[in-house]
Amino acid sequence: MAQRRTRMTYNLAAMTVQVRSYAKINLGLRIGAARPDGFHELLTVYQTIGLHDVIRVSVERGSGVEIQCTDPRVPNDASNTCYRVVEKVMQALRGKGRVVIDIEKRLPVQGGLGGASSNAVAALLGLERVLKKTLPAAERLRIAAEVGSDVPLFLVGGTVLGVGRGEQVYPLEDLLASPCVVVTPEVGVSTPKAFAEWDRKLTMPGASDRMGELGRGLSAWLSESYSGAPRQVSTRGRAENPLLELVRAGIKNDFEQVVFPEYPELSEVKSALERAGAKYASLSGSGSALYGLFASKETARMAAARLRKRGWVAQATVTLTRREYWKKFLVSRF
Repeated sequence: MAQRRTRMTYNLAAMTVQVRSYAKINLGLRIGAARPDGFHELLTVYQTIGLHDVIRVSVERGSGVEIQCTDPRVPNDASNTCYRVVEKVMQALRGKGRVVIDIEKRLPVQGGLGGASSNAVAALLGLERVLKKTLPAAERLRIAAEVGSDVPLFLVGGTVLGVGRGEQVYPLEDLLASPCVVVTPEVGVSTPKAFAEWDRKLTMPGASDRMGELGRGLSAWLSESYSGAPRQVSTRGRAENPLLELVRAGIKNDFEQVVFPEYPELSEVKSALERAGAKYASLSGSGSALYGLFASKETARMAAARLRKRGWVAQATVTLTRREYWKKFLVSRF
């Protein structure tokens, strides 16, 4: 009888939960002074978008964590963010069994789109569903912040203010979905190396003033976006999408100053996005992915086609509001 009960316990958990692991872009990113812990103060607005990986989570007999992925660039050991988050979640929930995480990689590795961090949150939430147990929200955020600086944003979704080293996240009022094009060059940019290059070349007195400068720009943009005041009207008589007001806010990504000289082709992609009609174009995170925001889905689609003709991997997508992010998160369970 005892053996039968044990089998039933494992059978209950032996389902697979499939989750979409969405990407993010950075709407401006300002790098502040280095901190005593080795990290830098950051100020950014994260925005989730429709491009995604697919994560499948299951629990089998045994113990430990197994990472499966056909992309050889994705580690399958304890350095993998999914591996690390699963270990912490299993300990916190006192879960038993061997956790298998299958990663269907569609997002670039080292692309600045938060793929690995998003994978970790997808694994966390998928594991909760498999185990039929749920961590308190504060515990989720604590574990996420321990695993990586931009992991917590994926527990919020939509438009998110990031401060500290990026792990302190605050949900902003959702903005309207905006068409965008994401270009993913083959080159991979190492975030630690980009920070090191920043420190070597561009650390200067007045770092706090520079943080304040972006802070004022963000405040002006956000206050105008959420104030209810009349919006600027386009030539077609429609109010402009608030995200496109980034141009007037002057929000920039500091990483461009060190990444573009090292990888000139990335600067070329940004210029190509602007020539293709982007109202705003930027490096996402430390790169290598770049994105452009467009006035309509049609112009975004045409721009992506134009960029692909030049040999770049370009995809038209859309920014995701928080509601859409969570609505589309779970793919299926079987």
